[in-house]
Amino acid sequence: MVQRLQSARQELNLPNLLEKLDRFDLLILDDLSYVEKDQAETSVLFELISTRYERRSLLITANQPFGEWNRVFPDPAMTIAAIDRLVHHATIFEMNVESYRRRQAVETNKRSRGKQEG
Repeated sequence: MVQRLQSARQELNLPNLLEKLDRFDLLILDDLSYVEKDQAETSVLFELISTRYERRSLLITANQPFGEWNRVFPDPAMTIAAIDRLVHHATIFEMNVESYRRRQAVETNKRSRGKQEG
């Protein structure tokens, strides 16, 4: 999504894309803090957050607490502003649970070893 927004900005078409996205009541940004982003990517991400602020819903999953979001937004002021907009009317679910992907990989690995031994 962020790359698509960045491309739209480069093509001077970002306002049109944001308008199209505004038709959706909910946007889901999955694994937001998984990959570090450069200044151009975080800039369009911030624009998306700002555009939807108090108008439309965002559901964001992240594997880092807000205190680590300086990795997502390299500009400290932008980090604070983005988090401020996101949490203002938010319901936050902090889930300190084992990753289901990791659990599935371990189970698959056990089954594979059992087949090899049998």
